[in-house]
Amino acid sequence: MNEEINFCLDLAREQMQESIDHLEISLSKIRAGKASPQMLRSVKVDYYGSITPLSQMANITTPDSQTISIQPFDKNMITEIEQAIVEAQLGFNPSNNGEKVIINVPPLTEERRRDLVKQVKVEIEKSKISCRNVRQKSNDELKRIGKDGVSEDIIRDAEDNIQSITNEFTTKIDNIFASKEADIMQV
Repeated sequence: MNEEINFCLDLAREQMQESIDHLEISLSKIRAGKASPQMLRSVKVDYYGSITPLSQMANITTPDSQTISIQPFDKNMITEIEQAIVEAQLGFNPSNNGEKVIINVPPLTEERRRDLVKQVKVEIEKSKISCRNVRQKSNDELKRIGKDGVSEDIIRDAEDNIQSITNEFTTKIDNIFASKEADIMQV
C-alpha cells in the first residue's frame, strides 16, 4: 500500500512541475520590453507548402535590446517570413534589407506594461488552479486508498505531504510572478 501512496505523491509532484513548465512557456510569449528570440517562438512559416517553425529555417539573434535579426537559411523566404510574423499578430512590423528580416521592438508604455502584468496574473492564476486541481485529485486518490484498509494516520500524513508539495509549487509560482512583474515594469 505504501507504494500506492508514494506513487500518488510522485505523480502529484510531476503534474505540478508540468504546470510550472507550461506557465514558463506561456510567460515567455509575454514580452517584457527587451528583444528576445523567444518572442518569435509561435511563428510558423509556409516553407514551400509545409508549415515550419521559424526557428528551424533561420538564425534568430538580438544584436541589441531593441532589435531582433532573422537571417533565413534560404534568402527566397524573406517575404514569407515577414508575412508570417505579421500574421502571428505579435504587434511587430518587420522590415528587410534583402539579406535578413529586422524587427525593431518598440519600448513599452506604462499602460501597456500594466496590461502585460494583468496578462501575467491570469497565467499565474491558471497555474495555481492547476496545482490545486492536482492536490484535489491526489487527495481523492488517497481517500480511495484509505478505503482499501490503509490506516487513517498514514493517509493523513500523505495528505499533509500533498499539501506541502502544493505549498512548495505555489511558492515557486509566486516567485515566477514576482520575477516576471519586475522584468515587465523595469524601464
